[in-house]
Amino acid sequence: MRQVWITRRGGPEVLEVREVPDCQPGAGEVRIRVRAAGVNFADVMTRVGLYPDAPPLPCVMGYEVSGEIDLPIDRAGGKVIALTRFGGQSELVCVPAAAALPMPEGLSFAEAASIPVVWLTAWHMLVELANLRRGQAALIHAAGGGVGTAAVQICKKLGAISIGTASAAKHARLRELGLAHAIDYRTVDFEPEVKRITGGRGVDVALDPVGTFRKSFRCLAKVGKLMMYGASAMVSGEKRNLIAMVSTVAKMPWFHPLQLLPDNKGIFGVNMGQLRDETALLRRELGEVLKGFAAKEFKAIVDMEVPFAQARKAHERLQSRENFGKVVLVP
Repeated sequence: MRQVWITRRGGPEVLEVREVPDCQPGAGEVRIRVRAAGVNFADVMTRVGLYPDAPPLPCVMGYEVSGEIDLPIDRAGGKVIALTRFGGQSELVCVPAAAALPMPEGLSFAEAASIPVVWLTAWHMLVELANLRRGQAALIHAAGGGVGTAAVQICKKLGAISIGTASAAKHARLRELGLAHAIDYRTVDFEPEVKRITGGRGVDVALDPVGTFRKSFRCLAKVGKLMMYGASAMVSGEKRNLIAMVSTVAKMPWFHPLQLLPDNKGIFGVNMGQLRDETALLRRELGEVLKGFAAKEFKAIVDMEVPFAQARKAHERLQSRENFGKVVLVP
């Protein structure tokens, strides 16, 4: 079987397609012939050497796939989606049988592969942790990305007001998805703009994968919650950039408990990869997401399908921040 390997730390040129023996399912597992595999910004950070959860290089990334079961024979042909703990960017993957869920009807394989990681992340933050409700406001950084486009749609379903930061070229499409207020982070300081939009109150939840935690925290209303789930600002250019790393870290705040008490605000760190053993939680949350797709309340947003052989294009697309929605690899 063929896999996309990150052979060493460096630019997109270090990605390589390699042939390895076919994986074989163990007891209680199924084997999936992968038709599409998700690409996440964690893959980019792994490639440049900034993702501590990644396996040692060289490695195969990939947290989510869609495809058809081919083993065992009695389940062969079933179309499924599944979460994988690395290794998803392969022609074949073996996962616990309980981890393979039926693929939503009416979706392509690429659309189905775009669901598990980003929709779980958005749902976990907005619904499970923030308990966002109708009429409340959410600040969504990187609103045009995979998690961002999912979060905008979840806000619409909940009746919440969404405020998103994204480049101006993405604003029209975000409004079509239900974004209430768009901020061009390249030309506008989002903090005073959020205060203006909310009449000085602030937002009930802020989703920050960028690393602008100090400013996002100041955007919170009383009893607001900050969700920190990445630090993409640390990656600048195609390779490891120490200046960008140091600059981003230097701008990050230290939160002291005694400072949080009078503010009545909450701070959450979110890393869905570290919840891989919380199978009941993940199945429940993903089940709720899939109900939204079955009811046609949600739409899978695929930015680009990239063949394995051109995997570097997927990384370049994400790293340039040009994608709208999810980038997927197809064998």
